[in-house]
Amino acid sequence: MPNFAINDVPHRRLNLLTGESILVSPHRSKRPWQGQVEDLPADSRPEYDPNCYLCPRNSRADGSVNPDYKESFVFVNDFSALLKDSEEGEMNEEGLLVAETERGICKVIAFTPQHDLTLPEMDIPAIRKVVDVWQSEFASLAANDWIKYIQIFENKGSIMGCSNPHPHGQIWAESKLPMEIQKEEKQQKEYFEKNGHSLLSDYLALELKKKERIIVDNDHFVALVPFWAAWPFETLVISKRQVKDIREFTDDEKTDLAKTLQELTIRYDNIFSTSFPYSAGMHQAPVNSGNQDFWHWHMHFYPPLLRSATVKKFMVGYEMLANPQRDITAEKAAEIIRNQSTVHYKSNTK
Repeated sequence: MPNFAINDVPHRRLNLLTGESILVSPHRSKRPWQGQVEDLPADSRPEYDPNCYLCPRNSRADGSVNPDYKESFVFVNDFSALLKDSEEGEMNEEGLLVAETERGICKVIAFTPQHDLTLPEMDIPAIRKVVDVWQSEFASLAANDWIKYIQIFENKGSIMGCSNPHPHGQIWAESKLPMEIQKEEKQQKEYFEKNGHSLLSDYLALELKKKERIIVDNDHFVALVPFWAAWPFETLVISKRQVKDIREFTDDEKTDLAKTLQELTIRYDNIFSTSFPYSAGMHQAPVNSGNQDFWHWHMHFYPPLLRSATVKKFMVGYEMLANPQRDITAEKAAEIIRNQSTVHYKSNTK
């Protein structure tokens, strides 16, 4: 227990997964807001858009024509950030100018043929099929021995840089470990070697005992606001069973993951009665890299909205130059999300 007023006094919280810290300033949540207000994005789209490059039967930028798909559809990104056949090379001038080439495969997953849906508006069977695709694509990409890490993620909403509103996500598979994965690998490995079990298993057990930051709790997954959350309504989904990556999930676990994602994202949308933007992605063990028994699968959600559907959090100033800072505590954010209905707000208008 803290020996200070944690809901009133500025303090630092340790991020167990990165070893970094965040400054929490709960007293600042009372200050008046005179910041930027965005226009609400249009929240009405047709089921099929003839100009959308992700809709069935439409042409994409490279001239390819999408099949008349009925569930999920996967293809190699027409504008991939990483290329499979990149030449290999490096640069090092006196240890000051250092660079090396990177190979990879970037794929796009259209979650559903329906242009007008988002993940929280899809039913459980449809989301479960997306989980199945994530699992099969991960296994297929991991079969390439030169691939060392596979990042599954989704950017939702134009303010998160999403260039197409059709519900979709991405998978980037690459030949080296990204920086955030290197941080989490170090923290989890050190904890496992010291304690003999995973860091997130012990952290989850404590969170379930305290129940202060829990949002969703079912047979196989927990969604919570992490103690060290930086974004206003940041959440973390953790598997109750320690698995290294998505290939290990059973049928029951995949169904529960679909339920968890639906419930969490519905609650998000209901906070401000808007299609809640976020960047979300799984963190899981590197592949083709030896023993990874210390890894524990989890999924991050980083939403930018703060005070309303039109006000978003920016990482600027002190946060860019020093470390992240937040005003609303993780506990208050969890209370707000937890108090939302699990029935989507649009259902009340139909």
